Amino acid sequence: MKDTSTLVLGIGNTLLTDEGVGVHVINRMANQCAGVPGVTFLDGGTLSFSLAGELANHARLIVVDAAHTGKKPGSVVCYEGREMEKYLQGSRKSVHEVGLGDLLDITRLCEHYPQKIALVGIEPFNMGWGESLSPVVEHSVSAAVDAVMQLIARWNHKR
Repeated sequence: MKDTSTLVLGIGNTLLTDEGVGVHVINRMANQCAGVPGVTFLDGGTLSFSLAGELANHARLIVVDAAHTGKKPGSVVCYEGREMEKYLQGSRKSVHEVGLGDLLDITRLCEHYPQKIALVGIEPFNMGWGESLSPVVEHSVSAAVDAVMQLIARWNHKR
């Protein structure tokens, strides 16, 4: 595992409107931010245990996903470390094949848990069928990209 490598993992189901926001953010980042040293942008779709190997190859993990926080739709949140783990605890509504908490548990069991973790989430507006984001969530994609890049910059500065 590389000391400063960062995996930015966008997750979500792009057939369910705002549920797919993580994938939409990652696709934008892969186009706009390609070439950032030590950073891999990965579309994780609806998650699977097969992603555990990819996590093991990186020291740090930033997940981008729809996040039900009770804030107004389109709100961007950033949870780091224990704050992220606390958010993932309990029963979370998810259409993902595997929960994010389950995937992190696998990395913990295999002794490949990332040194730093964060969740950049966007409060969804619509979770119904549809391949496009709702306008309010689409408007927040740029703020989520900025939040991810700020995390990476701060983490790189604190090496």
